[in-house]
Amino acid sequence: MAKQPISNKVALRIALAAKLFPELPLSEFIQALQTYAGSDVIDEKSLSTITVASLKQALGISYEVDGEETGDDADASDMANMKEAVRILWGEMDEAEDLPALDPYQEGDMPNSIRVAVASNNKDKLDGHFGSCARFLVYQLSPTEMRLIDIRSALEAEFAEDKNAFRVELIRDCHVLYIAAIGGPAAGKVTQANIYPIKKETGGPAREILSQLQNAIATSPPPWLAKLLGVADGERVKNYRARTYA
Repeated sequence: MAKQPISNKVALRIALAAKLFPELPLSEFIQALQTYAGSDVIDEKSLSTITVASLKQALGISYEVDGEETGDDADASDMANMKEAVRILWGEMDEAEDLPALDPYQEGDMPNSIRVAVASNNKDKLDGHFGSCARFLVYQLSPTEMRLIDIRSALEAEFAEDKNAFRVELIRDCHVLYIAAIGGPAAGKVTQANIYPIKKETGGPAREILSQLQNAIATSPPPWLAKLLGVADGERVKNYRARTYA
């Protein structure tokens, strides 16, 4: 595992670049970058020095670069992906893929609120599988307010012996988890941590999806949510239809 945390911006670049090479595990992609950098530390400076040829060498992919043959194991699509990956690692796509800004928050700011994690790969979207999402967007949610209070990179989970357990620890302070998909064993670990998982396969903008939960908090919270909010048993409504693992 890296000796110091990878920044959110660097983690985003690496995660996006790695998606261009789906046959290569993310952990191996990161290790290749570390080998190139000659250090466990990957930062914007080291990423800015990567070239198509050096990335090719680090990943062990061969093809023709600018008319010069460097091997015979790849084709034109490999070359296009390599160029795209370098652009991403350099930060040329940062503006298009920028993460949402955090809202000011201090503990105790929002009485009667819950904390919700959203599995995400892009901007402020709910579009991630629990076991492979690039990050978790963490929102504080009350009947009247919704604040994005943290963004937690899940990149280093790839180095963990138990990747699902590592991801659970990232969001252990959350009450609810929204995911586009989750496997059975992972769902078990999530619920054992007293986190309530809600699966939304279609995904979408996180705030739009969370507004439905916010409305439920304000009007008719389901039993599990009412319990979190301290609503008395006799006042709990039992007709909430979120698709969940529980």
